[in-house]
Amino acid sequence: MSAQPESPRSLRQNAQRERILDAARTLFASRGFEAVTMGEVAMQAGVVRATVFNHFGSKHALVEAITAGVFDYYAQMLDQALADETAATPALVRALFEHMGAGIEQFHGFYREVFREIMKIQVGLEEGSTAARAAERTQERLVRLLARGQQRGELSRDFSAADLETAFSSLANGTIDRWLYEDASGSLRERMRRAAEIFLGPVASEASRAAPAPALVFASDPIPNPAVIPLRRAHMRRTK
Repeated sequence: MSAQPESPRSLRQNAQRERILDAARTLFASRGFEAVTMGEVAMQAGVVRATVFNHFGSKHALVEAITAGVFDYYAQMLDQALADETAATPALVRALFEHMGAGIEQFHGFYREVFREIMKIQVGLEEGSTAARAAERTQERLVRLLARGQQRGELSRDFSAADLETAFSSLANGTIDRWLYEDASGSLRERMRRAAEIFLGPVASEASRAAPAPALVFASDPIPNPAVIPLRRAHMRRTK
């Protein structure tokens, strides 16, 4: 049975919600979470303040929705990597590191604000939240990708796939964190490329190590905001 089309009212509400999220992303990127009020988000989105609270009961809920969107985009990256049955796993790992670096570098202001929220969720401070559940989905996909690499003989089996996921995430997050908050000199994309080689050095098989990183193509923008150069335009749908 095909899904029922959304009602005009539902479509208007969804469009309104996206405008609010876009407005919040723009303001948070330029001024930070703490300085922006819900009233300013409403003004930027062209709605009344009560409408913002109808969609997001608090500023924290608004921040959480934005953070969940970042995790959903990362999950989409991993889905694309899992869908690629021909590329070697080390090549896909390189592509993931490089694409994360390129995206964060392009949207530096936004990620400088949101990355702290991401780190809170990943260390368990926001356990059970919508964003935390989105983070769990990304973790599950990355473990699957690394386990597939082990099954193919492309990654070492001396470590569990869960341990490899922990090492991957710790190295990627640490590289991003250092660039965002301590030393933004140079290209994050280049730093992430080097980080990928540090990760792969002890675990990638010789036969697969030299495979070039494939281009990962996505259908949506991690920050659907007309004020910045978009990577993708279509609306992102969450998957589980």
